[in-house]
Amino acid sequence: MQNGVAIITGSSSGVGAACARQLAELGSHVAINYSSNENGARKTQEECEAFDVETIVVQADVADDEQCRMLVEKTLEKWGRIDALINNAGTTKFNPHGNLDGLSKKDFLHIYSVNTVGPYQMTRAVAPSMRKGGMGSIVNVSSVAGVMGVGSSVAYAASKGALITMTLSLARALGPEIRVNCVCPGFIQGDWLEKGLGKENYAIAKSRVEASAPLGVASSPDQIAQGILFFVTGADVVTGECLIMDGGSHLAQAGTVKR
Repeated sequence: MQNGVAIITGSSSGVGAACARQLAELGSHVAINYSSNENGARKTQEECEAFDVETIVVQADVADDEQCRMLVEKTLEKWGRIDALINNAGTTKFNPHGNLDGLSKKDFLHIYSVNTVGPYQMTRAVAPSMRKGGMGSIVNVSSVAGVMGVGSSVAYAASKGALITMTLSLARALGPEIRVNCVCPGFIQGDWLEKGLGKENYAIAKSRVEASAPLGVASSPDQIAQGILFFVTGADVVTGECLIMDGGSHLAQAGTVKR
């Protein structure tokens, strides 16, 4: 990725910001995207430019196809190429799975539009450029929720499960020029989850993960970004793969299912 170009959606904080920083450290120019957190995006930009690379900051809602195309067009106007796309932008509504009345059709469609349709629209927008260049890597940030049917809400888990399936479909459709893979993080330390769960519940959940996961760790954004960058920089013959990154928590959960 030395002098390469990457678009990272939702890169104003968390995993997206960590990906941008790590790509910049490798010498890649980065298009930093945000929906509402401009201050966070500018901070990410400052951190990336410390590695002497070029950046742009673009506000765009990935649920809107026109805004996806605009983000891609601005990136091509700046650098004329796109080597990597990391579909990291995501949303949820925190709602206990047993509370069926807690999710409306509108909730489902909004979550699906960002978490599943958004990556599809971004992929469609970058595909012509990547094909023209003869190579490209797309990494979708799914979740262990999409594998296990757990997480912040039923709608969130369903959207991430669909993203995993879409990764497989697109890997078949876009080869050989474009590789499409995904990562499936579990609990990720950070403000986003702490705000959604509340400080007390966040601390409890983190402690449970650290106590039950075989590796005894609750992942950081930087650790998840390392897995994402593996698909971008070190997996030339890998496509259609989904990497679970949760310290082994899914193994603990599978072993404690009530029967």
